[in-house]
Amino acid sequence: MSTPPAPPPPSAPLPQTSDSPLAAPPQPPSAVRPLAKGTLGRRLVVRVAALVAVVAIGLSAVVALGVYNIQIGQVDARLDRAIARQVGPSSGGPGPGGQEIGTIIAIESGGAVQGVILVDRASNFGPRFTSLSVDATDLLGTLSLNPGDRATIQLAGYGLYRLTAGADDTRTVIVGIPLAQVTSAMTSLVVFEALLTGAVIVVAVVAARSVVVRSLTPLNRLAGTATTVSNLPLESGEVAGIVRVSPRDTDPVSEVGRVGLAFNHMLDNVEGALAARHASEMKLRQFVADASHELRNPLAAIRGYAELTRRERADMSPAMAHAMSRIESESDRMSTLVEDLLLLARLDSGPALDLKSTDLTEIVLNATSDARVAGPDHRWSLSLPDEPVVALADRYRLHQVLANLLGNARTHTPPGTQVETAVAVDGRTAVITVTDNGPGVPSELQASVFERFTRAEVSRARKQGGSSTGLGLAIVAAVVAAHHGTASVDSRPGHTVFTIRIPVAP
Repeated sequence: MSTPPAPPPPSAPLPQTSDSPLAAPPQPPSAVRPLAKGTLGRRLVVRVAALVAVVAIGLSAVVALGVYNIQIGQVDARLDRAIARQVGPSSGGPGPGGQEIGTIIAIESGGAVQGVILVDRASNFGPRFTSLSVDATDLLGTLSLNPGDRATIQLAGYGLYRLTAGADDTRTVIVGIPLAQVTSAMTSLVVFEALLTGAVIVVAVVAARSVVVRSLTPLNRLAGTATTVSNLPLESGEVAGIVRVSPRDTDPVSEVGRVGLAFNHMLDNVEGALAARHASEMKLRQFVADASHELRNPLAAIRGYAELTRRERADMSPAMAHAMSRIESESDRMSTLVEDLLLLARLDSGPALDLKSTDLTEIVLNATSDARVAGPDHRWSLSLPDEPVVALADRYRLHQVLANLLGNARTHTPPGTQVETAVAVDGRTAVITVTDNGPGVPSELQASVFERFTRAEVSRARKQGGSSTGLGLAIVAAVVAAHHGTASVDSRPGHTVFTIRIPVAP
């Protein structure tokens, strides 16, 4: 999956990037409003307001009911005195007999209402009364009250009345007292309680909001610290300066303080583990770089001695000649592997690229031309824009990326496969794609296809005698990441696309 790297040109150092070639840069945490929808603060304010509303409404209902019962009790006491005036020993007969203004008196005898009078108004000669309308007479006549019973009815044209009945030897008397004063008082009370309840709820919401926001401020600061840490690139590379929860939020007396203290302790452990991991990675990278560098000389000697035997292979036995040819072939393959490992070690330690304004169209043309010569049994095609696509790139390393991708398509697809290389511009990004209609990369390997020593021989056809180090696509990803770009793959049987994205030149 790789090709020998081109000799590096004089380079200019770039800032070190993350070891993960496809890692996206961390995004700054977005600020969350304390009472935004779905937050704990909002739920607390709503629940406190609901609780205050239920309590206030309940108290208002209890007070209103108590006042109503008290007033009805007073009205019933007045009814008792009124009925006593009509049927008692000192009763003055069916007339008003000193009743309150607005009192209704109905006389029932022999199962029929004989008359209904209303104490209308007072004059210099005492209370006066008038006969009620037929409708009111009919209504009182249909009301069934036993002596001592009480009832509240609505008389059309006269309002709400509280009635009771009394009886003597010959007749039954029904007396009613108007509830206009009670109704007016209760209406005023209910309106006052509604206004008071609304004011209490508003005050409770404002107070709860202020208290909740202040109480949750330490928790929001802790969440902000956690968000900042979660956006750090911790997957690889050196990690230092991880923020901690401030001392004011680590007081073990409070619940939030205990969480903050535990969070800081966890971050200490994480930072220590990351430092140990980074030290181990650096040792491994140094070992790979040193080993690769030291292996180059003995491999060059082996390859050289193997090449010297070509002159005398005609005099060797067939087995010896085959063995020497295999030694030469395998030494070449191992030299390629060592060069790839050395290149990756250099990229890991800090990519040194010679970034210049580079015409990507030219690089694609040259790489495709080389691939056409190396794989004449494949069908190669190009899709290029009318205008040059210029990016800030290292032309030698970018050519190596294209050579590796095209070599990967040539090696892992059967003869006759169509391979198309395209260049396009998407906003401020240059896009290079290599598409083939081969067997495709298995879905379970696509997530790790750019990792080192990942091979896909299981499903992608390989040429006889081909070889792969499993480092070609890893070099692609590392070089593209050094260009501040991304490498990706989308594959299914009959359609595989490798996509390279790098910024265009300013």
